[in-house]
Amino acid sequence: MSFEQILFTKDGHIATITMNRPAKLNAYSEKMVHEILAALADARDDDAIRCVILTGTGRGFCSGGDIGFDFQYPARYRGHKLESMLEMRENMHVLIRFLQRFDKPVIAAINGAAVAGGLTLALACDFRIAAESARLGDTSLKFALIPDEGGAYFFPRAMGLDRALKMSLLSEVYPARQALELGLVTEVVPDAELMVAAHALAGRLADGPPIAIRLTKRMMYKQRTMDLDNALEDAAMATLVSNYTEDVREGTAAFHEKRKPRFQGK
Repeated sequence: MSFEQILFTKDGHIATITMNRPAKLNAYSEKMVHEILAALADARDDDAIRCVILTGTGRGFCSGGDIGFDFQYPARYRGHKLESMLEMRENMHVLIRFLQRFDKPVIAAINGAAVAGGLTLALACDFRIAAESARLGDTSLKFALIPDEGGAYFFPRAMGLDRALKMSLLSEVYPARQALELGLVTEVVPDAELMVAAHALAGRLADGPPIAIRLTKRMMYKQRTMDLDNALEDAAMATLVSNYTEDVREGTAAFHEKRKPRFQGK
């Protein structure tokens, strides 16, 4: 599979997607979005892959949408009265939804600036490990734009409504340690240790029982909008898959034999 604006590699059970527009701090374009979607679909369909790392090259993780002077809506939208709505619905919104429905764990390794849509992209992942020098925030209103990639959904859930409003309305950007305190990232590590830490977490996830991990992720995402009765019913239904896997027998045997389990995802 050939890409122009991302790098896509696989190493054992871990796939890495690297946004590769360093001159623009990895601002996303339509091409980049669709290349990330293609890489994610490949990782989804490859049973050997159990975890995905999303990161960027250079000084940026992702600086949001490309609003450079050479930016234009794709030709098929241009001149349409709904061009901006169609462009969001058919591009970045598809990626955000895909990440939220993606059953395998996704780690955002935030190597630099993650602002506006770039912060939304990181928050759509399951874990966020930030380099010490990373900066995170929402700069949309500096350009009289709005957090239209999903930020208005993710920001308050991550940091609370008042803090999210303050960040967006005042176009605030925070150093990694402050972002950790605000709930925007999971962990902060020295710059040189970013990918080591991301791969260490990915390795731990990849060693786990793949079916149970995927079901647990889906349950937690779905049950955020359920009442208790529906959540419990959802969990009960999931056991019809999880409780009868070979991995359950392997986990039980490993416990009694005092050894590390070798889960096969079967």
